[in-house]
Amino acid sequence: MKTRSKRYKKAAEMIPADKLFTLEEATALVKQLPGAKFVETVSLSFRLGVDPKKSDQMVRGTCPLPHGSGKSVKVAVFAVGDSADAAKNAGAEFVGFEDLIAKVKAGFTGFDVAIATPAAMTEVRKLGKQLGPRGLMPNPKTGTVTDDTASAVKAVKAGRADFKLDKNGNIASGVGQVGFEQVAIIENAQALIDAVVRSRPASAKGKFIKGITLASSMSPGLKIDVSKYVKTAA
Repeated sequence: MKTRSKRYKKAAEMIPADKLFTLEEATALVKQLPGAKFVETVSLSFRLGVDPKKSDQMVRGTCPLPHGSGKSVKVAVFAVGDSADAAKNAGAEFVGFEDLIAKVKAGFTGFDVAIATPAAMTEVRKLGKQLGPRGLMPNPKTGTVTDDTASAVKAVKAGRADFKLDKNGNIASGVGQVGFEQVAIIENAQALIDAVVRSRPASAKGKFIKGITLASSMSPGLKIDVSKYVKTAA
């Protein structure tokens, strides 16, 4: 049985039991909870009414955050020619093709996002063992397989939330940091909620979003009143 820290227990005591919060209430409270000794991420977790075992009910996407993520993102781009030059000029830390592939195969993991041109994907797909477990395989659905490498790099650098359904039917993604202004966290959170609603699979039946929880890295979760933020019968 996991033992909770004194800080966590104190935070839990500050959260009213069984209360459904608005984003305004939740973000205000999470900023008041006892903090950790590092910069905590504020995340939204969603419990979805889909079957993760069915391939046609996969939920995955990416959402630009209006106020960024607050994190410094290192980007690797697999490309050659003009696409490679554009990626470098846009600020990508690591750009290459055969040389970069060999480096990753040898164990290089010093990046947070991988982008590839469609032509490069033939070889990049062979990095499944290296990129797959870390969720770094480029994918058209997240905008990381594209010939417009400059736009992709800029979008990643600006800050976005990537989300993907897990085996339990849940998704989670960061929407900022505890030190953000409250309105920035709220607007980032609403952007993510809207993006998840739009990602509803056509085959999903019944209530799509069953629950939303907001929490910082080391705090208990605060349950959000879904009805106030999901404007459709999702």
